[in-house]
Amino acid sequence: MTFTVLIPARYASTRLPGKALSDIAGKPMVVRVAERAQESGANRVVIATDDPRIVAAAAEHRVDAIITRESHATGSDRLAEAATALALDDGAIVVNVQGDEPLLEPALIREVADLLAAHPDAAIATACHPIEDTADAFNPNVVKVVLDRSGYALYFSRATVPWARDAFAAASREIPRGMPLYRHYGLYAYRTSFLRHFPSLPPAPIERFEALEQLRALWHGYRIVVAVTRGVPAPGVDTLEDLERVRLLYAEQGRR
Repeated sequence: MTFTVLIPARYASTRLPGKALSDIAGKPMVVRVAERAQESGANRVVIATDDPRIVAAAAEHRVDAIITRESHATGSDRLAEAATALALDDGAIVVNVQGDEPLLEPALIREVADLLAAHPDAAIATACHPIEDTADAFNPNVVKVVLDRSGYALYFSRATVPWARDAFAAASREIPRGMPLYRHYGLYAYRTSFLRHFPSLPPAPIERFEALEQLRALWHGYRIVVAVTRGVPAPGVDTLEDLERVRLLYAEQGRR
């Protein structure tokens, strides 16, 4: 089974401008992400960006990159353009890896690609892990996913779903033993045919209120299969503090 990794990377960033090119142990962050993706066994890794500076940085480190339009509303739109530009077959599998995740485990990239290949009835594959931290359970910035018995997504939400009615009735914030509470991890594998079609789907009301793009696929009847992973995936880089933490980790690895 072969797959392609596409890394959408914009230069603009509200909290950390130019973060795609932030230096991590001598290389731009987006190049570090591409190197991690190459370790997954992908047959090709390509950065999709709207900025020539990112293309130049990628070329300097021998990483493939293509220019896409600046006007894309979502990362999925950018991926769809990139898939067409690369002339990927409709049946090809594309894994979307965010350009600000230089600690992403290559094995997880491969896992979602394999999962989609094993489920021909699904348009998307993604991942989650059990929530054990109470603060995460009630944090609206932590996206939850509810699964059916076969591992397909029923719903994604910023709310605490499922809601433990009896356990939470007395304002308790203890997570009941055995509660199937999962944190969604924003790593996606797509079939290229769906990826090209997705931007033409009308946004769903639940998508607009939850601010979760993946709900559009469920709203229109597409299936999303979900891997339940062990442990907590490494966080991405959103702030300067996040960046400094990643730099320290890379420095420690270099010393070892």
